[in-house]
Amino acid sequence: MSESERVIESWLTDMDGVLVHEGHAIPGAPEFIRALRDKQRPFLILTNNSIFTPRDLRARLRTSGIDVPEESIWTSALATAQFLHDQIPGGSAYAIGEAGLTTALYEAGYTLTESSPDYVVLGETRTYSFEAITKAVRLVKDGARFICTNPDTTGPSQEGPLPATGAVAAMITAATGRKPYFVGKPNPMMFRSALNRIDAHSESTAMVGDRMDTDVVAGIEAGLLTYLVLTGSTRLSEVEKYPFRPSVVKDSVADLVDLV
Repeated sequence: MSESERVIESWLTDMDGVLVHEGHAIPGAPEFIRALRDKQRPFLILTNNSIFTPRDLRARLRTSGIDVPEESIWTSALATAQFLHDQIPGGSAYAIGEAGLTTALYEAGYTLTESSPDYVVLGETRTYSFEAITKAVRLVKDGARFICTNPDTTGPSQEGPLPATGAVAAMITAATGRKPYFVGKPNPMMFRSALNRIDAHSESTAMVGDRMDTDVVAGIEAGLLTYLVLTGSTRLSEVEKYPFRPSVVKDSVADLVDLV
């Protein structure tokens, strides 16, 4: 079956650059989400951000004019907690992160501890503690498995880029010689866990994203139809630089409302 013949029944969509930009809804985004809900299409909003809980993110989206239930938001923290639960149910972790990560681990049945944890789990935080990083280095050296929510090296702030999970992970790797396993995009693991969450199949699911190096490549590797929108990180002229291509390029999510 060619891509043009695929029937799309379920949708995954990135958040920043696709639905919102700097706290404001991108034109067409509220209508796109409303169409998904009105037609009862299974969907999830994906984000590599592990700082916030789905409840937090729902409130932020609602402020921008996009109304979604908590259960329709899938973060790298939730995907990481699900992955750890599948690997070692009821295990233990030393976590560096904020409520999005610690709540996800707790709800997955994990014990948070500094004493001989099964895993060191690194996520995003607004203020990385050198003491916490030092503790992580020592625990990884002592045999804890090293997991990261996502590989993003920087995150946005009003003052400019901030060091993010990938940058801090590089410090821990340099100090321990141990590389982490990254669960979030571009690992297709995050997409597969999202598909399982909504009981969807890759052949009938589309991914909408604004980044070639995370959204599109992970969507391709997970077997999804991929829509690249040009309202975020990627310009049309940059698409040709990559050795892979999205299924379809659209100006914005507004162009997808009629396809739901």
